[in-house]
Amino acid sequence: MTALRERVPREPAKRLLTGRVEAEAYVASICFKHGPPGLLGTELEWTVHHAKDPTLPIDPDHLAAALGPHCPPTLHRDGRNVPLPAGSPVTVEPGGQVEISAPPRRAPAELIDSVLADQQYLSGLLADAGLVLGDAGLDPYRSPRRILHTPRYAAMERAFAPLGEHGITMMGATAGLQVCVDAGTPASAPLRWAAASALGPPLVAAFATSPVGAGGATGWASARMRAVLGTDPARTLPLPHDADPVAAWVRRVLDTRVLCIRGPGDNWDAPAGLTFADWVAGGGPRPPTVDDLDYHISTQFPPVRPRGYLEIRYLDAQPGTRWTVPLAVLAAVFGDDRVTEAALEACLPVADQWYRAAERGLADDGIARAAATVLDLAVRALPALGLTPAWNAAITADLHRIHARTQRRDS
Repeated sequence: MTALRERVPREPAKRLLTGRVEAEAYVASICFKHGPPGLLGTELEWTVHHAKDPTLPIDPDHLAAALGPHCPPTLHRDGRNVPLPAGSPVTVEPGGQVEISAPPRRAPAELIDSVLADQQYLSGLLADAGLVLGDAGLDPYRSPRRILHTPRYAAMERAFAPLGEHGITMMGATAGLQVCVDAGTPASAPLRWAAASALGPPLVAAFATSPVGAGGATGWASARMRAVLGTDPARTLPLPHDADPVAAWVRRVLDTRVLCIRGPGDNWDAPAGLTFADWVAGGGPRPPTVDDLDYHISTQFPPVRPRGYLEIRYLDAQPGTRWTVPLAVLAAVFGDDRVTEAALEACLPVADQWYRAAERGLADDGIARAAATVLDLAVRALPALGLTPAWNAAITADLHRIHARTQRRDS
């Protein structure tokens, strides 16, 4: 989720969509941008806590004051949203989680340096206000609670509520790590898409950090992933890794119900059951525009989301600077088609085991074997990333530590 998408379009009548065929063609045209891979990006999200008592709720005004000029307008109407010194804008999620979205870089080392600088700067801002960043994918201390009172998030909460408790958990208590990789050339894009998807269960398990929520054990290695998958399956379950990604994504977007329809008032609720296909066929309160379709796409939350590039969204937030480890794994795997292909082959046997990975983590034999192979591939490919010797050594040590866990699983 991105709070920056809270805006109402300035030109509501901008290019009306005339029918499903036009809408499908538009989605197909933007979901993959082909070309030689060159960029790597990441978004880091954290829960926020009071340093002296992490169980206390976060007050929006307190958090806004801590962020100062970097505060987004969704948190405070006077927020200026000035990017952090290394270029990352700050967004705030419905439960008060903070997120930084780094500008993509060509060199992994440059990306790590810039994100680390902004992470340290943000930590300093919060520390001055008695606040700290969390270190897990799910708030381990507090029950989920929405503190952002915006039309988008109010509509989302109301839409998700009939489906169970997972929606408010995802919105108000989860924190993830997102890695963005280029879609690739026309020849390599199918491989990269399939690998990004199939790698999900092993990497969910290897980097799970959310076994505890609201003060108690959840029974899941990644309770965050459990909440995301269960929020609204039509928009949160993965696309088939072996499907035609363009066709599958077009169908997903058009046949998923509309979450909210922006307007001048505070109530953005969409008519019950309205899909975008229904809307473009005349079933909504007004004809939809291309801007409405873009906004609808932003309300799809599958583990891998094609947005011209591939948003890999299935990782839990990591403690401290350990976000560098899964980032390096994905950069290494997608840095060479031969490594990508080998990783895909290793993960295919468990490519659909999302819930099992979220629940059992590396205690599952098949998932642990796939994860071990991916980590081995990453260690061997790591030198090609051009990291400093210190970062290379630190990441390699962490990969060996996780690899050892894959060998100590239960039968």
